[in-house]
Amino acid sequence: MKQRTIHFQVGESDRHVTGLLVRPKHATLLYVMGHGAGAGMRHAFLQSIANLLADRDVATLRYQFPYMESGRRSPDSPRVLEETVAAAITKAVREAPDLALVAGGKSLGGRITSMVAAKDPALPLKGLVFLGYPLHAPNKPATKRAEHLSRIQIPMLFLQGTRDSLAHLDLLEPIVDRLAPRATMHVVEGGDHSFNVPKRSEKTEEQVLREMADAVVEWGKELGARS
Repeated sequence: MKQRTIHFQVGESDRHVTGLLVRPKHATLLYVMGHGAGAGMRHAFLQSIANLLADRDVATLRYQFPYMESGRRSPDSPRVLEETVAAAITKAVREAPDLALVAGGKSLGGRITSMVAAKDPALPLKGLVFLGYPLHAPNKPATKRAEHLSRIQIPMLFLQGTRDSLAHLDLLEPIVDRLAPRATMHVVEGGDHSFNVPKRSEKTEEQVLREMADAVVEWGKELGARS
């Protein structure tokens, strides 16, 4: 298994960003992952998920949004974020045309990907995977960020912690239920928005990450069975 650095252009602009492609020898699925608002593609969480998925024969393409690439703290405009997601998916097709594609990512990366998928049903995606969908601002319950999800026609997997302050489960679970059978949720007991669990938890953080990777793999198998 090798990790390869790639570069691609965002939209019609002069912006270029970096990605990391990990492709196991026997991969049949490629997961295109956007990062969260405050940490880039090399964050330990995404690195760990990518490694665990590689161990399970799932390829990954992580990539930077332009603001993170240039070292800025504030995220780009929604238009630029969406153009980056679209460009990453296009790059994934070029790099691995033989693999089935799913996309999403951590928090911001997943939400922006869902917005792109809602606007363009022709994208070559088999499904979406959200690693902590940010339904609302921290401890400010709302559901506006889920309004576009009903327009997505491909399967969706939500991995969510029970202590996620950006997605109260009593709000998110009914949304996922309404989107069923396209949408399913895997709940991580005790996990916060970063999937950290309390020290008193019966599971370690390493076990939680393995649980999440296993959930993605099992969902991916079902995805293949449905296609």
